[in-house]
Amino acid sequence: MTARPTDLSRRRVLRPGAVAAVALPLAACSTGNYEEPDPLAPLLAAADADAAAARKLASGEGGDVAAQIADARAAHAAALKPEVDRLNRPKPAASTAPAAGPADVAGFKDRLAAVRQQAEDLVPGLPAYRAGLAASVAAGCAALQRVSPSIGGGEDAKPIAAPSGKLPDEAVDPLQKALAAEHAALWVYGLVSAFLSAEFGNALKSGRAEHTARRDVLIQAITAASATPVAPEAAYVPAKPVTDGPSAASVVATAEADCAAAWLGVVTHTDDAGVRGLALQALVAAARRGTPWRQQAAEKPVAIALPGQHS
Repeated sequence: MTARPTDLSRRRVLRPGAVAAVALPLAACSTGNYEEPDPLAPLLAAADADAAAARKLASGEGGDVAAQIADARAAHAAALKPEVDRLNRPKPAASTAPAAGPADVAGFKDRLAAVRQQAEDLVPGLPAYRAGLAASVAAGCAALQRVSPSIGGGEDAKPIAAPSGKLPDEAVDPLQKALAAEHAALWVYGLVSAFLSAEFGNALKSGRAEHTARRDVLIQAITAASATPVAPEAAYVPAKPVTDGPSAASVVATAEADCAAAWLGVVTHTDDAGVRGLALQALVAAARRGTPWRQQAAEKPVAIALPGQHS
C-alpha cells in the first residue's frame, strides 16, 4: 500500500551515510611486535599489481572496464596500506608474493574471484577493524564482477542461514540496525515497481526475495536473543524523488548501499564467526545487487570500490 505524503516517516534512511551509527571503529594506535607476516599484506600486494596492470589496459583495448578495475583496486590498496604499514610486520617471502596483474581484461575474471575468496577467508579471524577492511575488499571485488560479462559474473552469496548458538550480546544492536536497513530496502523494492518496465521483473523479484529471507533470519536471531526486533517504518523518504526508471534504479542502489553499510557494521562489532559469516555474505550480496542498479541509473563509479565504508 502506498502511503500518502503526509504519512511518510521523517526517518531518511535511504541516503549515503544513513547508518553512520555502525561505522568502522578507528584502528588501534599501537604497532606491536610480530614475527609472522601480515595477513593483509598479500591483499595489498595484489591490489597494487592489479591497479597497475588495469591502468595500462585502460589506455588501450581495456577501455572503461579496465579503468573501473584500476580505480577500485587502487582504492583497495589505499585503504589497506596504512593498516599494513601501521603494524610493520615482517614482509612475506618472495615465493608467496602474488603474480603480476593480468595481461588482459579477461584475466581479471579469475583474479577478482581469487582475491575475493582470499579476503573472505580472512574475515572470521581478524580483529574487528581489519575484518571490516577485508570484508569491504571482498565485497568490492564482488561488485566489480558484475560490471561486465568479460570479468564476471561470479557467484552470488551463499545460502542464507541464521547463526547457530546463542547470539552474542554485542551483536544484537548492530543486527537491529541491519534489520532496519532490510525493512527499508523491502519498502523501496515495493515503491519502484511502479516505475520500472517488465524487463526488471526478475531483478525486483530476486532482490525482494533475498531481502525478505535476510529480514526473516534477523527477526529469528534477534527474537532468540530475547530482544524485540525493530519494526519497519510505515514508509520512508528517499533522498531524491522517484519519478522514472533511472531515479527508481538510483533509489534501489542507495538502499543496497545502506544495507552494505549496516552489514559491515555487524562485521566490525562482533568477534563471533557465525555472525560475521552471516554479515559478510549479506554485505557481498548487497554490493553485487547494487552494481547493475547503479549502472542502470548511470551512476559513477558503477561498482563501489569499498562497499559499506563511508566515502
